[in-house]
Amino acid sequence: MMDSRRFAETVIRTRRAWEAKRRADQPTLPPTGKEAAEGGCGVIGVIASEPVTGRQLFRPLSQMNNRGNGKGGGIAVAGCFPEHPKHFALHVALLDESVRAKLESRFIEPHFAIEQVEQLAHVHDFRDVGRLEVRPPEVVRYFVRVKQDVLDIFATELGLPPSDEIEAEFVSRNSCALNDAYYQTEQPQAFVLSHGRNLMILKGVGFAEDILRYYQLEEFGGLAWIGHQRYPTRGRVWHPGGAHPFAGLDEALVHNGDLANYQAIVEYLGQRGIEPRFLTDTEVAALLFDLYNRVYRYSLEHICEALAPTTERDFAMLPKDKQRVYRALRASHLHGSPDGPFFFILARTLPQEDQVQLIGITDTSMLRPQVFAFHQGEVQIGLVASEKQAIDAYLEELSSVDPRVAPLADRTWNARGGSYTDGGAFVFTASPTAGAGERLTCADKFGKAVRVDGPAEQPPYPIRLPRNDRTASNEADWSTVLDAAGADNAFDRATRRMPTWSFEEVEAMLGHVVDWAKEANRNAEVALAFLTQLLD
Repeated sequence: MMDSRRFAETVIRTRRAWEAKRRADQPTLPPTGKEAAEGGCGVIGVIASEPVTGRQLFRPLSQMNNRGNGKGGGIAVAGCFPEHPKHFALHVALLDESVRAKLESRFIEPHFAIEQVEQLAHVHDFRDVGRLEVRPPEVVRYFVRVKQDVLDIFATELGLPPSDEIEAEFVSRNSCALNDAYYQTEQPQAFVLSHGRNLMILKGVGFAEDILRYYQLEEFGGLAWIGHQRYPTRGRVWHPGGAHPFAGLDEALVHNGDLANYQAIVEYLGQRGIEPRFLTDTEVAALLFDLYNRVYRYSLEHICEALAPTTERDFAMLPKDKQRVYRALRASHLHGSPDGPFFFILARTLPQEDQVQLIGITDTSMLRPQVFAFHQGEVQIGLVASEKQAIDAYLEELSSVDPRVAPLADRTWNARGGSYTDGGAFVFTASPTAGAGERLTCADKFGKAVRVDGPAEQPPYPIRLPRNDRTASNEADWSTVLDAAGADNAFDRATRRMPTWSFEEVEAMLGHVVDWAKEANRNAEVALAFLTQLLD
């Protein structure tokens, strides 16, 4: 691997010159129209120790419809092309199919050795899918590598030897040039959805589950999935190009929140030869991650610190050596650090390590909801979402078709942004070739493993419970207890006795309560008060 400083300085210097020439040749981007009011988006990320299909995302995404408004939805899948792990999976959205031949002759065929090309299948009529009001774009997928002679010429222009990193930089610039020619126009005709290895992004105007259905991804498999319900705050509001996720290179990012310093980040990126094309705050977050990861070659810990700097008491609690490094990161990147409420979820591939990762990063003010979960067992699953109901819905859906999966996670937790104990950021890493029990791991920002082991005396939650068995409880009939004692007294009795019960006994008690609640309205009110206290 070439010297990191030389590589970063060369890439930034040459991109500045490249972008300056582009600006001189490119017409001014037309106005995007009035921006939408601030809103909260719905986000979910799932990663597993073996491929999972898109079907189980329908319900959790649907339950987050209230976090979007149908003006943008999308999904990303990582670890989905095992037969092409090192090829760049270039996905081009065609808004005007008549431009395909000309686009390919200018941006695809001259530069790339094409291993495979295919137009993605979709339903015949978009009006048959959910609430879609705008036809999603036709999408063409190209599995490509940069031609050797093209790579050699590009490397010579940069003054660096040909390498995988130089090839990735060429792919990135080529996609920018394609977007300039076909998206930065008054009537956009095409744009690049994603161009990473073993990665795919699909999005459009609508809800995310409708995008899944339109492109018929019910049985499509991948190690990691992320989904986003958009409530637009910036950019082309009613347009597929404005929907999430956004791509860096080998990563896809979704975002719940609103970056108050969007223009400052744009200026920061511009100083490094990087300019956004889609005018949304989520895009600049993806570009920041790509800059820190691919150009500066930061570790994940340092990427998270550059994006969400540790502050105040938490900073003072860090070891002195970390304080020194973090001060240097802050001095270099504070101007570009996202400000305002945000929660990022990323799915990314690491082609050289044959790994896939799911990452959640929380802002230090914690102004957007987030929850993490880990499911152990024969099938390991990591989950990140803006709300726990989406996580529960996903596991319930998967457990209904896979007997190896329990309907509840072994551990669920919230992150505290910027925490000196775990950093408020967590990463799940899937290693398909690892041994049993090692295929999916979870670590915090500092690389410390997240354990899901409970007390030694507590057995694991059973995957299948005898849901119709009402005889296992230590009480003969909890409906009698509720009827005679009321919610408060029943709660006191349950909490005193529950630590000695098995899971089956807890399940039986809840079954009694549910059955009794269905008998009369008054019963339902008492049962709800009792169950609410238990939940709290």
